[in-house]
Amino acid sequence: MGEMDVKLDEQKICLGFEPKAPLVIGDPFPKMRVETTHGHKNLPDDYAGKWFVLFSHPGDFTPVCTSEFLSFQKHLPEFQSMNTELIGLSVDQVYAHLKWTEWIQQKFGVAITFPIIADPLGEFAKKLNMLPHGKPTTVRAVFIVDEKGVIRTILYYPMDVGRNIPEIVRTVSALRVATAEDVSTPANWPQNEWIGANVFVSPADSVEKIRKRMEQMKKGEIQCYDWWMCYKPVSGRKPKVDP
Repeated sequence: MGEMDVKLDEQKICLGFEPKAPLVIGDPFPKMRVETTHGHKNLPDDYAGKWFVLFSHPGDFTPVCTSEFLSFQKHLPEFQSMNTELIGLSVDQVYAHLKWTEWIQQKFGVAITFPIIADPLGEFAKKLNMLPHGKPTTVRAVFIVDEKGVIRTILYYPMDVGRNIPEIVRTVSALRVATAEDVSTPANWPQNEWIGANVFVSPADSVEKIRKRMEQMKKGEIQCYDWWMCYKPVSGRKPKVDP
């Protein structure tokens, strides 16, 4: 870095333009007070003890966003069965959100029951790093936040590709199982092609743990392809696939 670059960086910091590192998995969700169609909310504090999925949209009254809202509402009972709430966000004002949801109910017979954050100035989008380079519109972002207010998953979609809502349901389910049982889920869980709905136990990282894995396998507690690739059913389920 040259002397001129250093001086420019110093000037930006002095003027309040110091760049902030983007949020990553494991970060606490930023505390903020937002205006929504359900009144003011304090994030993440108002959802303490619950998980929530926050998903952003580039604008109201757009085809892709409307289809996503319909799908999120359809799957809301699945989220809520996992102690998880939904929060939408769009750059428009609350009045536009209310008119949009009214239109959705009139045209599709579906009432949107989750809150929608108003972000007309893009302040919330900037804070969550949801603005693509060179564009003023919010990307289709998804933040999955756990009951402690920690970000567990971040997903980004381009403006011209709608989200796969069942995949977001699956991700929340997998995260909750992995957290509760200290395990890992395989590809396409719970419909993995080789171990089905079972989950991986942590790989053995010592001779003693290898011995323990072998003992667990003999007792039928786990099944293994090898000592480093062992799996078991989620609590309450029986193994469905043999190695």
